[in-house]
Amino acid sequence: MINRRHFVQTLAAIGASPTGSLAKSRSLAQSGFGSLRPDPERVIDLPSGFDYSIISQRGQEMDDGLLVPGLQDGMAAFAGDSGKVILVCNHEIHPYETNDSPFGKGGERFTGENRHRQYDTGNQKSPGLGGTTTIHYDPAARRRTHMHMSLKGTENNCAGGPTPWGSWLTCEECFFDSGTSFERGNVVHRERNHGYIFEVPANAMEAVDPVPLTQMGRFEHEATAVDPATGIVYLTEDRHRSLLYRFKPNVAGKLREGGRLQALGIKNTHRFDTRNWLDPKGMPVSKTFEVNWIDLEEPDVRENDLRLRGAEKGAAIFARGEGICYADGEIVMAATIGGAQRLGQLFAYKPGKAEGTINEHRHPGTIRLLAESTADSVLRHADNLTLSPWGDLVVCEDTVDHCGLVGITPDGVQYALADNAYTSSELAGVCFSPDGRIMFVNIQERGMTLAITGPWPV
Repeated sequence: MINRRHFVQTLAAIGASPTGSLAKSRSLAQSGFGSLRPDPERVIDLPSGFDYSIISQRGQEMDDGLLVPGLQDGMAAFAGDSGKVILVCNHEIHPYETNDSPFGKGGERFTGENRHRQYDTGNQKSPGLGGTTTIHYDPAARRRTHMHMSLKGTENNCAGGPTPWGSWLTCEECFFDSGTSFERGNVVHRERNHGYIFEVPANAMEAVDPVPLTQMGRFEHEATAVDPATGIVYLTEDRHRSLLYRFKPNVAGKLREGGRLQALGIKNTHRFDTRNWLDPKGMPVSKTFEVNWIDLEEPDVRENDLRLRGAEKGAAIFARGEGICYADGEIVMAATIGGAQRLGQLFAYKPGKAEGTINEHRHPGTIRLLAESTADSVLRHADNLTLSPWGDLVVCEDTVDHCGLVGITPDGVQYALADNAYTSSELAGVCFSPDGRIMFVNIQERGMTLAITGPWPV
């Protein structure tokens, strides 16, 4: 097995420039998995020897009496009892997207006990339809054994991230105030503000109390990654002019007890632009920059201006920060439309050895651009991502062409691992079972969660 820590070190050393030998056909995998084969069921194309099971699909009835919501997005896998796998899955749904509702298109299941622990009931007229589902999956039988809503009443739950203490942080990628609004031909009622992170324990067997983690900021959240060495949470934001945040908890592992939100700045610069839009060489591949962290006061803002306030104080600017994951001492992040051709970038942040302490100015963390996609790249518009058990990065695409899963080896070679050639839907939520033998992924617009098995190198 490739050393996982070695991945980002090697990738940074060679620059991971997605050109030249990387400009291969999407049908050809260079990792040893082989070329992709057309799926006769027209769900997803995989290399020979691999197969999938559809373990969850929009509209199926769950064990709590609700329906599987659609628009599955970010997801993580946790160890369950007796070899089972627990998946916690986001659903990126607006209140007016009733075709994807857990309560049925007409809201007929939004009654009685089903209203319990609902973050926003929408004045009983347009309840929040997003949130999370929890799936218990039996690998031996290749089927789910239990499924329920584990967070109800939130909106646009896009990505998030697992914690080392066995929970999922789910992020609202929106900023809505309480009140009544008119959205895409629909009247939407809201009782509460939106734009927060919520925590969902993986072992919860019913919907959790929906407690917004307000000190982690109110903005259009995308994803999170936790450094297990410090308990610090790193946060991305899906805006064209976004920031990279970190949350220093007062007590590691207890996010409800509050902490301090900060934004990343490049040391000795002001508002450094990482996007390479105006200056293609502004953020060179593999060059290391020392960082400083800028305090953001009163993060539970009334106006959607947290990123603007941070930039005014000198924070660096990113182009739609999306997927982020912890990779054995590194934090790897995708900027979906970064780069001179606006086809995406990958960054790596290395925390300093005094990260989050009063001495971190003596040993600052560093950030570098790992890769920048071009028209010749296999990878376009990187979104959700994870580090595989065998040491390659696996990235979900969210691009205008049919989207796939792209692997990146430690020596920078990109290869097609899967392809959604049958719809325009993005793939999302890629993650692996704790034993590394199953890859899970969502086909968002089709409302499907897949379990993919085969000769994974574990």
